[in-house]
Amino acid sequence: MNSQSVAGPSRPRKSGKNTKDRKSRVRSTKLKKLSENERIQALERQAIEFEAQEGLKAFSDLPISENTKRGLKKAFFVDMTDIQAQSLPVSLKGKDVLGAARTGSGKTLAFLIPVLEILYRQKWGPMDGLGALVISPTRELAVQIFEVLRSIGGYHSFSAGLVIGGKNLKDERERLSRMNILVATPGRLLQHMDQTFGFESDNLKLLVLDEADRILDMGFSKTLSALLSHLPTARQTLLFSATQTRSVNDLARLSLKNPISIGVNAADDTSSTSIPQNLEQHYLVCTLDQKLSILWSFIKSHLQSKIIVFASSGKQVRFMFETFCKMHPGMPLIHLHGKQKQTARLSMYDKFAQSKHAVLFATDIAARGLDFPSVDWVLQLDAPEDADTYIHRVGRTARYESKGKALLFLMPSEEEGMLAAMKTKGVEVQKIKIRPNKQQDIQNQLQKLAFQDPEIKYLGQRAFVSYMRSVHLHKDKSIFKVADLPVNEFAESLGLPGAPKIKFLSKEIAKQKKNADRRADTAKQQALGEKEESDEESDGDLHLSSDEEEGSEHESEPPVEAANKNPPKNGGVRTKYDRMFERKNQDVLSLHYSKLIEQDVGSDEDDFITLKRANHDLGDAAPLKEVILENLSRRKQKLGNAKRTILLNAPTVKKIVFDDSGVGYEANPVANADDWVHEKGGMEGVFEAGNKYAEAERGKMKIADVLDKQEARDKKKEQKRKRKERERMVPEDRDEVGAYAAPLSDDDRYVSPEFELPPESESEEAPRPSKRSKTVNSRSQPPGTLEDEEELALMLLRGSRS
Repeated sequence: MNSQSVAGPSRPRKSGKNTKDRKSRVRSTKLKKLSENERIQALERQAIEFEAQEGLKAFSDLPISENTKRGLKKAFFVDMTDIQAQSLPVSLKGKDVLGAARTGSGKTLAFLIPVLEILYRQKWGPMDGLGALVISPTRELAVQIFEVLRSIGGYHSFSAGLVIGGKNLKDERERLSRMNILVATPGRLLQHMDQTFGFESDNLKLLVLDEADRILDMGFSKTLSALLSHLPTARQTLLFSATQTRSVNDLARLSLKNPISIGVNAADDTSSTSIPQNLEQHYLVCTLDQKLSILWSFIKSHLQSKIIVFASSGKQVRFMFETFCKMHPGMPLIHLHGKQKQTARLSMYDKFAQSKHAVLFATDIAARGLDFPSVDWVLQLDAPEDADTYIHRVGRTARYESKGKALLFLMPSEEEGMLAAMKTKGVEVQKIKIRPNKQQDIQNQLQKLAFQDPEIKYLGQRAFVSYMRSVHLHKDKSIFKVADLPVNEFAESLGLPGAPKIKFLSKEIAKQKKNADRRADTAKQQALGEKEESDEESDGDLHLSSDEEEGSEHESEPPVEAANKNPPKNGGVRTKYDRMFERKNQDVLSLHYSKLIEQDVGSDEDDFITLKRANHDLGDAAPLKEVILENLSRRKQKLGNAKRTILLNAPTVKKIVFDDSGVGYEANPVANADDWVHEKGGMEGVFEAGNKYAEAERGKMKIADVLDKQEARDKKKEQKRKRKERERMVPEDRDEVGAYAAPLSDDDRYVSPEFELPPESESEEAPRPSKRSKTVNSRSQPPGTLEDEEELALMLLRGSRS
């Protein structure tokens, strides 16, 4: 019986039991999907129908998903704050919200929970693109928001990203298209929207603006407008801040649809929602030159505290940090400002957040949103630009239910205006006084540091200039009066030998002094009698020039010079020391400081593009004359006027040339154009004369070309003749090799050596030596006889003697 092999299946058939298991798993998966869809639909119905009760406190009572509840529980968020209890029921329904609450009240969770829930109910997946966008004004606040999002959203399957300046742009581009939730700063986000390929925001469902009033102001106005042009209008928008905007224009720009205000009350009740309840607010009045000494004394007396010191510019922050570090106060010092690199900023932020006792010198980049734990004191060394900035600064302490204290430094010229501005926001601050016996003067120490270290002196100068510029650029002139500042004393308090000259400061002070001088002159003229007025008229020119000089001195000299001038006593003898102190331009800085001032007057950011030259409208010569005469003494001005008068009245100098007969005439007489045209018979004659002149010049050029060509041919012939003559001088027997005598005209006194060369016939008949074979051994050849060796030795000896 022949057996026949039959090809069977490549894989064994599955049993019926495995098929049933697979079908049951598919059925269970479908049931899970159906049940999940039903849960999402039920959750959405609950959120829409949910009505907040008065006793609503726990997050578990909200209509949110189990994943969000587990994330909140893991991050130890159990009970809600007031802003969360009021805003979450509204934002979960998909409505636009304007939220305002005091600092440290939990606004971050109030907008992050709706972000997770809205996308969860929309079944948002990796292929759906960007679904929620959170915009923050500062990098540190964006990092803080992202960390909170990671802590509560760990049980969701969304992909979240952080986009801030200072990071690698290429790495962000590669991951940006896969993000569902994005936390970003405005500048870097706009850069990606304009440049990154594949980054789309057409499906955006939720837009969040943290610190919305800061983002909506003039600083981010253009950037925000460009961002909104990339976003769809059909979206939900959430705005949160401690000082919320109520501007109709701002709300219209964001395309809000019937926004619901949460915690935004009337203007007279602003402080109740903005200022923490457990915050103690104080202010003190001191002069500008006493601020650093008072600050040092405060730090030395609070070594077991956590303090934030706010200044108006980054250069002041760095100066205080560097000088105080060299003086060793006895506690850690940290500084944070916008000119630092991103890694350094995050490092300083984490270091201060983890410190128990430390001092942080910072600009206003740390004034909004940052949550530093257990901050005891907030010191505002420089007055804030407005009441809103004050509210955000003091909000870094007394977070949530903790206690804190705030101290504001005000100068006498700022006290009235700042208190009035804070009163409009409902902020009341108590005045305190400094005990003189508790204050330490550090002016001598700063002067010593500036003398020993040029870098400290350089930082002090930049801090001086940046502070003056910040006061000059503030809008509210009822508070910030640059002309009332004690400039010289402030420079000395920084350890500087003198106040640097600043253009805008000199102009401002000169303007006020000129107005005061004019008022004084007017009153004096009214009080004088007719006799004194006639005496003034007789001496009018001198009096006028004196007034002009005083005015120019006021415009050109800085306050240092005005303070150092001591007029001599009436009737006293003027010594050389009096004349020395009366000299002008004693405060002119060196070239290094002048470059520093030129760099700082422009813009705070070190611009990499600078304007080399600008076209200006030039007026009359009078303003230029005033500028030139500003720094001249009266004696030099008189000498200059006398020379100018002589030059104006002097006759015109003409060069006279005499011919052989002794008749003189002008060397280069200027002919009258009209007479010359008339002599030529009009314009036709002029053109005819021009053609004749051109024809004559062309003829001259042709003759010159012929002569030049003939001269070139002659030179070439002469060179050829000399070469042939040198060739004839060579001997016939040495026509190929050897030296020859050059002509006498070309003799360079060099004598060629005589070489003993073999005859030509011998060199041709001599056979070429063959190469030694590598395979043949020299020892295999038979050795020669003794007579042969002796003959070879004699030949060698004869050759050496010859």
